[in-house]
Amino acid sequence: MLRRDFLRRSAHTVGAAFLAQNAVARAALIDPDPLPQKFSAQDEVALGHTGIRTSRLAMGTGTVGFAGGSNQTRLGTSPLTNLLLNGYHENGLRFFDSADSYGSHPYVAAALKQLPRDKMTVLTKTDTRDAAGVRADLDRFRRELGIDHIDVVLIHCVTEGDWTTRYRGVMDVLSEAKQKGVIRAHGVSCHSIEALRAAASSPWVDIDLVRLNPIGSHMDADPDTVVGLIKQMRAQGKGIVGMKILGQGDLRNRPSEAIRYALGTGVLDAFTIGAESQKEQNNLLQRIAAA
Repeated sequence: MLRRDFLRRSAHTVGAAFLAQNAVARAALIDPDPLPQKFSAQDEVALGHTGIRTSRLAMGTGTVGFAGGSNQTRLGTSPLTNLLLNGYHENGLRFFDSADSYGSHPYVAAALKQLPRDKMTVLTKTDTRDAAGVRADLDRFRRELGIDHIDVVLIHCVTEGDWTTRYRGVMDVLSEAKQKGVIRAHGVSCHSIEALRAAASSPWVDIDLVRLNPIGSHMDADPDTVVGLIKQMRAQGKGIVGMKILGQGDLRNRPSEAIRYALGTGVLDAFTIGAESQKEQNNLLQRIAAA
């Protein structure tokens, strides 16, 4: 073999090996090792010991939700209703996450009219902090949602460390409603580490809506601290639904990382993310499956 042919072929072999190694490295960055088990948004999951079984992914209706509106409700009645209906019919999602402060009850009601009620899970939240007001809320919520019972009602956006004593009247009303079959489970949406610790210690909490993402964005504390508290709650049989999975938009360019983290912690029964279009919803489902 001529020396120049040998050098040329050697260079080709080395170059091919280098390109192959780079391809493997790029693939590792793009498609890291899969999680120990396969997940899908449609997976049927149990919310703790409540007896409620629903889809892993809840269809959120409260992105930037406050004062009776959200990015979802601002889409309009037909677009949001169609998004909720498509989530069920095309993607098998059975979990609606709503709240009084989002103004999303009428939109959920419009979808429920066309869906089998016994297959759907409806979660909503009250911002009222007195017993009489919450009793009135439960009646109004059911009228707005067009249903005779609500699966989950949470005390919304709780920050006080002493909420389990401060809001005892509210808790008693929700306990009574559960006994009467007006609701199936009650709990809290925590927005401070003090409130989350109180929830972890309270036997009253059936379900906790807790903020969790890998960068600690809009969370109650650092991820490790929050995961530790969630583990305590799970050991007590509480249902755990994750929120702020995308860090209220801070992880919008890193959704796969955020979803892999939510699934990989192993501490969430389900989680809620609010899509604003069918394209976004389909993308979420694909990323969950890809994890």
